[in-house]
Amino acid sequence: MNQKLYSKLIFELSRPGRRGHTLPQYKAETTSPFVLPAKYARSSRPALPEVDEPSVVRHYTNSSTNNFGVDTGFYPLGSCTMKYNPKINEAAVALSGIGSLHPAAPASTVQGALEIYSRLQSLLSEIGGMAEFSLNPFAGAHGELTGLMVVRTYHASRGEGEIRRKVLVPDSAHGTNPASAAIAGYNVVECRSLPDGTVNVDDLRSKLGPDVAAVMMTNPNTVGMFEKNIPEIAEAVHACGALMYYDGANLNALLGVARPGDMGFDVMHINLHKTFSTPHGGGGPGAGPVGVRAGLEKFLPMPRVVRDSDGSLRVLDDDTMSPAERTELDPLGRVSAWLGNYAVFVKALAYILTMGKDIEQVGPLACLNANYVLHSLSDLYELPIPGPCKHEMVFDGLRDKSTECTTMNVAKRLLDMGFHAPTIYFPLLFHESLMIEPTETESIETLDAFIKAMRDIAREAAEEPDLLKTAPLATPVRHPDENEAALHPKVTYQSL
Repeated sequence: MNQKLYSKLIFELSRPGRRGHTLPQYKAETTSPFVLPAKYARSSRPALPEVDEPSVVRHYTNSSTNNFGVDTGFYPLGSCTMKYNPKINEAAVALSGIGSLHPAAPASTVQGALEIYSRLQSLLSEIGGMAEFSLNPFAGAHGELTGLMVVRTYHASRGEGEIRRKVLVPDSAHGTNPASAAIAGYNVVECRSLPDGTVNVDDLRSKLGPDVAAVMMTNPNTVGMFEKNIPEIAEAVHACGALMYYDGANLNALLGVARPGDMGFDVMHINLHKTFSTPHGGGGPGAGPVGVRAGLEKFLPMPRVVRDSDGSLRVLDDDTMSPAERTELDPLGRVSAWLGNYAVFVKALAYILTMGKDIEQVGPLACLNANYVLHSLSDLYELPIPGPCKHEMVFDGLRDKSTECTTMNVAKRLLDMGFHAPTIYFPLLFHESLMIEPTETESIETLDAFIKAMRDIAREAAEEPDLLKTAPLATPVRHPDENEAALHPKVTYQSL
């Protein structure tokens, strides 16, 4: 097959008059009184490519092989936990009794589906050390926002909603933390980190007060360090009447070892698409369940899945609540249609059940793999915070700065060697951040191959820096002008 031919744009393969399919003439009559206004009607046919079916199939099949993913190779994207996704999860969600359900089906006809929802809620509560979970949020950031809305509803119920207007966020936090807090209507106050990457407790204490609603933290944090002072921080936060929020982005490092609820966190979210092995990337799919400690359950969003005295399950919503339930609950309202991304729940439950007790090995193995990579590369790549790390580490570029080879150059050269690049230029604490998270699913052979590639790149930087600065050399798109692409993007075929 001519790979070069089918690496062209689909418009470049277009030839006038070619067709891949012929549709029957539309003859149905409409009785609709609606007429499309003339100003919205096209004056000519859309400028679509005219391509025969074999060309279409070959073009898109070949284009798909250019993608990096966990099914094609190592994906060490720091802070994203891009672990391998067992295919049994996909098989479970493809079962006809699951994949073809309608979200509006009466509860009495989908008891099995609701049982999946209920059982996952219970398992996540046990794993997180929380009293109850809502599975409704569609993503991690959506979970953060929902969790902060729970915080806001809680304070409002105590008559302090207008007083507690601040949320404290470490300077090492994910960007979604301050963004979610701002969207929830809070003022964001940044807390400084110590040289070892952990939160400066004294700085945090100085910013606590009666106007603070919550403190958002990730543990291990974004630089891969364990926040060992969480109990002390939680005590100070609770003493001032605020709540502790756990960002579950890095929960994979703790899985089977520690629970956020036991550390003193009041509200948390879990990224099912990270920790519980649902494929993600490119915008989805995702799910960000939110858990709360005892006493906060009534503030979780609607709808909910509840079990009646006869053992059956039903969907509790504003329209179906009994007078007693209306008195007991003080929900923040809806944050999503229906009950969230149900297919993701099925995959997460399949992952947890197939892992069984072995789930206790996830965190330790993830940390072991990360430290193996750290100690194998720290002689050639600058390590601003000495190890050991937890599930990920952050290098500050190459140790040898004289070559002027950047983290971007390293990342692009990795593409030539068959590896997806790690997260680069994040966190913002370091100028040349290179964040690597191997996860527990990678073998020592894969890690050794990655380590060799990284060491080869460091050697190239010293011996052939100009080669490194022109990478990638073996990909369909070579070395684009980053500034030109950002300032003057060409987003259509006609603009090329």
